[in-house]
Amino acid sequence: MTGDGSEAWQERHERRIETASAPYGPLALVGTHWLEDFPDGRLPAITGRWTVDGDTVVPAAGAADGLTLDGEPFTGEIRLPADQGPAGEARVGLGERRLVVLVREGSWGVRDFDPDAETRTAFKGIEATSYDPRWSVSGRFTPYDGRRTVRVANADGRERGLGLGGELTFSLDGQEQTLRVTVDEDGTLWAVFADSTSGDGSYRFRFLRPVAPDVEGRTTVDFNRSLLPPGAFADHFVCPFPQPGNTLGVAIAAGERNLR
Repeated sequence: MTGDGSEAWQERHERRIETASAPYGPLALVGTHWLEDFPDGRLPAITGRWTVDGDTVVPAAGAADGLTLDGEPFTGEIRLPADQGPAGEARVGLGERRLVVLVREGSWGVRDFDPDAETRTAFKGIEATSYDPRWSVSGRFTPYDGRRTVRVANADGRERGLGLGGELTFSLDGQEQTLRVTVDEDGTLWAVFADSTSGDGSYRFRFLRPVAPDVEGRTTVDFNRSLLPPGAFADHFVCPFPQPGNTLGVAIAAGERNLR
């Protein structure tokens, strides 16, 4: 997005608010339940019995449970892999709620998205700093010799692996900075970072997604595109905290800062 300006920033910000406040957007998440924590298969506020069988989750329901499958009343059992699409397209529902199957490092869980969640109905918007070109700078990506994995704490109190593909270097106000980044399948970069505003003017950490570097490793580091992590919208996400080295000693007064 080199050359991105204030008009494009505003359009993107408006789309972001629409996505966040959608009926099954991040504000609608009211629970994440790991099945290993419920050996009897009974999940809080969710009917039916939910168990793991190999690489699937098996919900079992009777008529009184009120579960639906693809919009139709569901009884019996079905094997479900992890949901890959948006929460609103999850196959199992309970009234207007959608029950999303997920897996993290071999642990299976069920997420409960409710359009009537208090976090969604009370939402007033995203506090964000308007576009400022000084926060969009040139960067260079240096890949590692092979993928690395570090263990980092997650927002739910558990520690999980985070894959890293290299380092992104750039300069802010004459000071060289470095972020350790993940490389997504499409070549774009992803960083979890904190700065001196984190927890004091901004949420405690944020995400940044620079575009894919060119063949020489050049990309644009645009902090106007800093994003709140899903955990800023609901307490039930499992966002990774910044890994060692990704807390910048500067104030990044740019991008998304907090919920209003």
